[in-house]
Amino acid sequence: MKKYFAFSLIIISLVIIMQNNLLYAQPSLRDPNLKVESFVSGISLPTSMLFLDENNILVLEKDGNVRLVSNGMLQAQPLVSLTVDSKNERGLLGAERVGESVFLYATVKDGEVINRIYKYTLAGSELTNEEVFMDLPGTPATNHQGGKLAVSNDGYLYSVTGELQRDGKDQNIVNGPDPDFSGAILKINPNDGSPAPNNPFQGDNPNDPLNWYQAYGIRNSFGLGVDPVTGTLWDTENGAQSHDEINLVNPGFNSGWKLVMGPISDSGITENDLVSFPNSSYKDPILSFLESFGITDIEFLNSDKLGAEYSNNAFVGDLGHGNLYRFELNDDRTDFNLVSPGLDDRVVDNDEELASILFGEGFAGVTDIKTGPDGFLYVLSFDDGTIYRIS
Repeated sequence: MKKYFAFSLIIISLVIIMQNNLLYAQPSLRDPNLKVESFVSGISLPTSMLFLDENNILVLEKDGNVRLVSNGMLQAQPLVSLTVDSKNERGLLGAERVGESVFLYATVKDGEVINRIYKYTLAGSELTNEEVFMDLPGTPATNHQGGKLAVSNDGYLYSVTGELQRDGKDQNIVNGPDPDFSGAILKINPNDGSPAPNNPFQGDNPNDPLNWYQAYGIRNSFGLGVDPVTGTLWDTENGAQSHDEINLVNPGFNSGWKLVMGPISDSGITENDLVSFPNSSYKDPILSFLESFGITDIEFLNSDKLGAEYSNNAFVGDLGHGNLYRFELNDDRTDFNLVSPGLDDRVVDNDEELASILFGEGFAGVTDIKTGPDGFLYVLSFDDGTIYRIS
């Protein structure tokens, strides 16, 4: 009887291992000339990564730890452990570096729940001199926190906060409360937290949140990317029931939420129904997905190491399917060259259209994509806690 029981445990263990291997199978790529490999694993719920140099990567864990990957090895002790609120979409969410400063975006409790940007001094691969850089709203919703950070070509810090289920002018509710940093992309002076001097909505009141805005009407974003060729900002946004979006974010961009996701022609409203600040403009997404499955990061591969045809292409991931999508840009880099005739309407609404932009699959929930110092593409997987390298 004991032998039978022990044998049964072995069989159950093998089944669990096989199921896990099937669930987190090795990702695959459409191009047979490229390969994908696990670079480092064992990370708990990773949300963002940041290359410090050719040997060191910071990886954020949703529950508050900043982990160091050094020479391909995940170090045992966190560099920083923040006390965060990690309920639902809250947590330690974004990282970026400007010069010798590193910024982290985290949901914390300080009297109330807020989204806080911390600033550190980078000393080698250590983070020192922690300071509070900027506080942003974090309620009432436990989702739609945003959290991604990016750096502009002229050295300013971008941040995005989701709409937190608020109903203000930021969300295109004409009679709603005034702007309050929710549902907005900000451009910030990394030295002192002041608005970047070329922001589109700056006025006479120095405390007006609009001074910091690059864009508003953002529902929820897990992706900010700066085109290295033009310096233009792009974002990804999650729809409610449909129409995840990829947007070109020119200064003053109004993304349309809560009245619009996807093409405005499908929404039953007109631009006259939106909140219009001076110097603002609404524009349809470059591409949207009829099925909402959690579009996440966007990265422009600033390298020809995968081949000249991939240089400065845009790569986008998703959380729900674990897919990686690839887009070539047009000559002035304001649009995608889409090969499927069905995408003339700029909405992915069937498997054939999805397949036309698919680059890789099986990544078990993509949360970040980066060009490494070696010129290869790195993909962060949330569900299996792995950084993959495409070479």
